[in-house]
Amino acid sequence: MQVVELTAYHVRIPLRKPIRHASHTRTVTDNLVVRCVLDDGTEGFGEGVPRDYVTGETIDSALALLRRSDWSILKEVCSDFASTVAIAERLQLAPVPGDERQCQGNATRCAVELALLDACGKRFRQPLLAVTSLLAPDLYQPRPWVRYSGAITSARGFKARLAAWMMRLYGFRQVKVKVGIDGHDDVARLQAIRKRLGAKIDVRIDANEAWTPAECVQRIRELEPFGISAVEQPLPHADVDSLADIRKQVRTPIMLDESLCSMVDAERAVAKGRCDLFNIRLSKCGGFIPSLRLAQFARRHGLGYQLGCQVGETAILSAAGRHFAASVADLRYVEGSYDRHLIREALGTNDLTFRRGGWAPALMDPGLGVTVDPRALARVTVRKESLLG
Repeated sequence: MQVVELTAYHVRIPLRKPIRHASHTRTVTDNLVVRCVLDDGTEGFGEGVPRDYVTGETIDSALALLRRSDWSILKEVCSDFASTVAIAERLQLAPVPGDERQCQGNATRCAVELALLDACGKRFRQPLLAVTSLLAPDLYQPRPWVRYSGAITSARGFKARLAAWMMRLYGFRQVKVKVGIDGHDDVARLQAIRKRLGAKIDVRIDANEAWTPAECVQRIRELEPFGISAVEQPLPHADVDSLADIRKQVRTPIMLDESLCSMVDAERAVAKGRCDLFNIRLSKCGGFIPSLRLAQFARRHGLGYQLGCQVGETAILSAAGRHFAASVADLRYVEGSYDRHLIREALGTNDLTFRRGGWAPALMDPGLGVTVDPRALARVTVRKESLLG
């Protein structure tokens, strides 16, 4: 097996509704899709979601990084899926000057890695979740079904109450609520949401870097009476060291998201006592394999971890997340597969949207288990570039 073609696509996909949180408001998503073709014609697809406020990437910087990178590793001949996975783990893009956190190519790397694993998984008749059994047998816990959590973003007033009722009626067991948005009264809003959700549903909050170190403890304490199970990224990354002291003053576990993009971040988080939980997102963290390594690291150091997602993921990343969620043990929460609820073009011919209660079946077909519709890809492509072949 050898890679003979690699093509990058800049795709722009409208969202079904604006998504707003404390860091950003988004109505469209600009994603990177990579197509990988093997010497027998087998093709695979990968996706990354570059976000400058998360990993410092934009769609333009992602394409420029792909142009600068050396693809000779993809020309190595593989005889089985295990050797392909070994190559995928060694995959490195060109260095980014000043990238001391080693994360400013993560969405880009994720797209290439998934495209390679998708193509080779199809070639060797192996689903993506087999990567977990090969590289992280200590984490490998296959299951036939995955259960996703719901999310309430910027809704307030009647819309927030309605959203909470809908989450309860739909059967979610876990719900994430965005807080820290300008003009919102978080206490009144969370009180109203909790009242409609009832006492049995697990509620966690996500501040998206909204608070300052001086106000953080007070903000968390005000919301703790509503039974929150975790607080995600309460401070900007520049202030993340303050979390070590804040953790001692609140009851609620602290989760890192924007401050957890690489193994460098993970090692610093443990060394400085910044958090209790990691939010692992495939695109943000550099792909399936780096995400596995972060989960292993968290587990070794007694931290919890969840699988997160990024706004605007298409069926490609939804499928990759499904494989992760269906094969990795001890995930505290699982996010993703919002496909038809959120984006106007998911790119896949099969619908991966979660079902009632957040339930979704594991994917067992070779590769990612999703077929990309070439007509849909053509409709949303802004530009494409050949990288190899």
